[in-house]
Amino acid sequence: MAAKNAPVLSTRALNRATLERQLLLRRTAVPAKEAVSRLVGLQAQNTRPPYFQLYSRLEGFDPAELSALMESREVVRIVTLRSTIHTHTAEDALTLRPLVQPARQRELNMFRHGLTGVDLDRLAALSKELVEERPRTMKELREELLRHWPEADPRALAVAARCLLPLVQVTPRGLWGRSGQVALTTAEHWLGSPARPAATPDATVLRYLGAFGPASVKDMQMWAGLTRMREVFERLRPQLLTFRDESGAELFDLPEAPRPDPDTPAPPRFLPEFDNVLLGHADRTRVIPPAYKGSNGVGNQAYGTVLADGFLSALWRLDEARDTAVVTVQALGTLGRAAREEITQEAVGLLTVMSSAPVHDVRFGRFVDLGD
Repeated sequence: MAAKNAPVLSTRALNRATLERQLLLRRTAVPAKEAVSRLVGLQAQNTRPPYFQLYSRLEGFDPAELSALMESREVVRIVTLRSTIHTHTAEDALTLRPLVQPARQRELNMFRHGLTGVDLDRLAALSKELVEERPRTMKELREELLRHWPEADPRALAVAARCLLPLVQVTPRGLWGRSGQVALTTAEHWLGSPARPAATPDATVLRYLGAFGPASVKDMQMWAGLTRMREVFERLRPQLLTFRDESGAELFDLPEAPRPDPDTPAPPRFLPEFDNVLLGHADRTRVIPPAYKGSNGVGNQAYGTVLADGFLSALWRLDEARDTAVVTVQALGTLGRAAREEITQEAVGLLTVMSSAPVHDVRFGRFVDLGD
């Protein structure tokens, strides 16, 4: 618990601080690569969300810019934070992946029963040889490894390779307007760079606070998929500011980081499923009102979200046919006339940049049953 004399930050204050650092209070004129680094990666469980994340954050963003960075191997798709796929700069791919290895080890331990008798060092060496010979799909990797360990669980073999090695998804997977199956090779091979030392926990905490703060220890642990980070925060405490949220939880922050006035206007933003700002904290009430908790997904299906006045207020879906692109907005509560007009204007801008269809339309209605 924070000291009683630590300043209290309201939910709106936390909201505006986070949106400012996430480049969501106003679009920023920075190169896409710089934004990917500043945000410490873009959640990329699906291939299109990174492009929509940058559209909502960058002034004059062109999807071709990020696609070109992927083709030139300046950014890559790799499993890192929370054991999920992220789009990272090459530097972060090489240094963040070893930092989160403990999480990958925990994942590997879940499949130990299918790896009885498997020499994991040999599996890692063999897998490295295979994927550096040429990129392999998980199916191809599984089949090759099964030849050496026919009694092992095939899925466990492939998971072990993915957990033991820093594997990146090679292009054309993830390119804008193109498709490709998931094929993997090592980050070092794809990037033409030797392995790098892991990013230090201290430096990563500072970067996290710069992109997501003010935040608690639990927030950072949730974002990174790491544990036992309290001692890192304690080590950094002399150079950080501390606050409390309205529930009394202790928050840490960089002294010079922006903390805008809670009444700073926050324009509507269309975020893709799994956007960073929705997943960067253990306590997500700074962006997701308690009444809407869990409303941005049903089962394993997640939906795009609309922020209005900085908070989750609606879901959205883009449907594209040959000649027509339609954005459908499903309000989670009541949207006033002014909010609907602003959301419509933002949707029109999104369609103009992110769809090549000549005919655009914006509609308000239901497209998913969220239950009671």
